[in-house]
Amino acid sequence: MSIVGKGLGRAGATWIRSAIFLAAMTASPAETLAAQYTFAVEPAYPAEQTQAIYKPLLSYLSKATGEQFTLVTSKNYHFYWRDIRAGSSSDFAYDEAHLADYRISHSQYVPLVKAPENSGYSLVANPDVAAKGLSALVGHRVATMAAPSLGYAVLLSFYPDPLRQPEIQSSAASWKDAIESVFGEEADAAIVPNWLKVQYPNLTVMKTSREFPGATVMAAASVPADVRQKVKDALLKLHEDPALYDVLNQLGISKFVAADAAEFHGTEQMLKEFYGYQ
Repeated sequence: MSIVGKGLGRAGATWIRSAIFLAAMTASPAETLAAQYTFAVEPAYPAEQTQAIYKPLLSYLSKATGEQFTLVTSKNYHFYWRDIRAGSSSDFAYDEAHLADYRISHSQYVPLVKAPENSGYSLVANPDVAAKGLSALVGHRVATMAAPSLGYAVLLSFYPDPLRQPEIQSSAASWKDAIESVFGEEADAAIVPNWLKVQYPNLTVMKTSREFPGATVMAAASVPADVRQKVKDALLKLHEDPALYDVLNQLGISKFVAADAAEFHGTEQMLKEFYGYQ
């Protein structure tokens, strides 16, 4: 006889098993039905900062959908690109347009929502450097995040001739880190997102890229359709609650709007200069 049987007898043991069964049956849906989903994001910030930025978003999604979401981060863009090329199994991802298009085209990800603000990048420098023009930066230091970030890709598009390019310094831990390297005289210029550029009016814009669709949240084809819809619905109405303003503020966007794969078509061509693209 089991220990339970020895202490309580057959009737007592039966009562305990019934109680356990009843507790399981009456547990909340979040406790019994919540599935676990991974959510990958670009390594545009140091790991600790990335966790702080995206934690409110994932907490909101868990509460709004009844599912559970785990943030997936990468050490840097090199590792992130490697995982994408390998067909990253992350259930959800939040990427800029060029990586989003690659996932859509090569791994059948389904775009759900995007930032309404378009993405763009600018090459900035101190006024005295900027006055000399783009050609004056050839052979000089320009700070950026690692390949294949969209900023790095834009920088290459500004200098298509491999023999006439700046000395690209791609060790920045964030876009703000790239711009700060100009003030620290560690670089002569930096390529940065336009939303960050406006925070530094004392720097001069040398050239600005074309605009790209805003960063998008996508779901892997393996994610059930009903879960995809729940996530999409939750993100579309996130901005309606003033208490959740900080979630959007952390992401640097005003809200989410519906996304369509056709909007991103062709932007993966920004990746063609990077190792492993095919």
